[in-house]
Order: sequence, then structure tokens, then C-alpha cells
Amino acid sequence: MKIEKLVVASHNQGKIKEIRDMLKPLEITVLAAADLELPDVEETGTTFEENARLKAEGLSKLCGLPCLADDSGLCVDALGGRPGVYSARYAPDRNFDKGMEMLLGELSATGDKARKAHFSCVLAFAVPGSETKIFEGRVDGRIANEKHGSGGFGYDPLFIPDEGDGRSFGEFGKEEKNAISHRGRALKKFLDCLNN
Repeated sequence: MKIEKLVVASHNQGKIKEIRDMLKPLEITVLAAADLELPDVEETGTTFEENARLKAEGLSKLCGLPCLADDSGLCVDALGGRPGVYSARYAPDRNFDKGMEMLLGELSATGDKARKAHFSCVLAFAVPGSETKIFEGRVDGRIANEKHGSGGFGYDPLFIPDEGDGRSFGEFGKEEKNAISHRGRALKKFLDCLNN
């Protein structure tokens, strides 16, 4: 599938930057929803897929262009999968420093074994007149006892991936994180689809 222009259905600058960086080799013009003055779509779904579909399909209808939407979050086993689809809203006023403090507070009474977690990402790709395509990515890991690093965004300074060397995503470089992250894995599936 050949596309020249794509709208990222998000106002989250961290997500937009990661997606732009990963799509750069394809020479696709990547626009953010704000570039076209498109609104935020209310995330009323109860799953990552439902929310990604709502955003991609809603903005694609509004602008008439292919739209890629991401819904992702941190799922902590000891918290029954929370914050999950509510990860951004879990952080008061989307202040992730406060969100990380709250998360550490909730986990303070648990042992190390209860810190298992994963990041999940679902991408929805909506093209006017076509069926929406879904791409999923996941990375397993654990929640650190304290923040490490200032890179990435969201809960990255607390998340230590199983496949790494003991560092948090907040200590990873951009390419290093994109190679194993939940969003990187979902985007790789999306790129494979575009290249076929």
C-alpha cells in the first residue's frame, strides 16, 4: 500500500515524535491532529483496540486522509492490569511525575514479585473507504522501586523491560527503545503491512 500523507490521531507529542521517527524512512508526510486543527477524540472504549479505532476512524472521516491512532498503556499485574487503558487519566492532570508517585505508592506494600508489568499498544489504521487495520505490540517487564532516567515519556522511568540490561525505558536512547518497545513492535507490523 502506497500512501504519501498520514495523520497521527493524537495530541500527545511524545507519541507523535516516536511515530514520526519510525516512519521517516518511508518518506511519508506525517501530520499531527493539531496540524489540521482536528479535535481530540474522547476515549470511551474499554479496550486499547476500541479507543484506537475510535480515534483513527473519527479523524479519518473528519479530514478525509489516512489516520493512524495509538492507544497504549501500562498494565501492572498486582493492580489487576491497572492503569491499563486509563494510563494517561491515572496521572492527575496528565502529570506523569505525580502518576508515577501514585503508582509507587500503590505498589509500596507489595514485594518484588508483584511488580510484573507490561506495556501494551494497539495501532488502528483507518483509510477512507477501507476496512480499519489493527496492529498490536507488547513488551513485558517490571516496575522499578524508583524512577531512573529522564528519557522517553509517560511511565518510562519506572518500566524495566525484561529484554534489556536492567535499565528503565527512561534510560534508553530513542532507537534502542523503539527496537523493543510496545509501540515499536506495533509500528513494525504496520510498516510490514505498508511494504506488502
